[in-house]
Amino acid sequence: MSETPLLEMRDVSVTFDGFRAINGLNLTLRPGEMRAIIGPNGAGKTTMMDIITGKTRPDTGTVQFCGEDLTKLDEPAIARLGIGRKFQKPTVFEALTVQENLLLSLSGIRAPFSVLLARLSGKEQERINQILEITRLKDHAARQAGGISHGQKQWLEIGMLLGQEPDLLLVDEPVAGMTDAETMATAELLREINQTRSVVVVEHDMDFVRALGVTVTVLHEGSVLAEGDLEDVSHDPRVIEVYLGR
Repeated sequence: MSETPLLEMRDVSVTFDGFRAINGLNLTLRPGEMRAIIGPNGAGKTTMMDIITGKTRPDTGTVQFCGEDLTKLDEPAIARLGIGRKFQKPTVFEALTVQENLLLSLSGIRAPFSVLLARLSGKEQERINQILEITRLKDHAARQAGGISHGQKQWLEIGMLLGQEPDLLLVDEPVAGMTDAETMATAELLREINQTRSVVVVEHDMDFVRALGVTVTVLHEGSVLAEGDLEDVSHDPRVIEVYLGR
């Protein structure tokens, strides 16, 4: 794994109406790494993701991705650079099939009806088949997205992100509302994705984080409170006090 950072946040701070949501945040992610971000509500997890994707501009500090200064780019430019984000609530086109949703993400077509008329190239079909395999949706390709389970919708949206070929996936609480079996399958899915691209996962489910088996960063009051494997940070008295002990 390369030691040159893929993503680097240095001394990042942002204040909203007098409230410091991010406070001197430092975070480094290497190429090919998966990182889990945990912390109490209000710790700054979502704001951190907003800053990385260009939705929020920091007041101070630097944010670099592949050597590019993200603070000077807008959201579409950052997405084109290779950062994809999945929000907590899945947003899929429920009237379209699973395969049509994936085709939308591949082709960049924004009008759903255009997809219905599109002829897939061999390369597109091959890529869709790969994503269906990774996301455990191969047997559901022809089903309407509105008819699959909540967990499968989460997987479909992760698949739609993969269709954009990002180098870094930001995934926000992917297992919220999932069954135990879906939760463990999602951990396996993300580990597979991590073989070819970097992943940042924000999550509250400690069993899921444990199943990922990756470095954990604990945020509190907008800065890093602790970092290490889950076993180490879960025994940190500060982490127990502000988060795990609640």
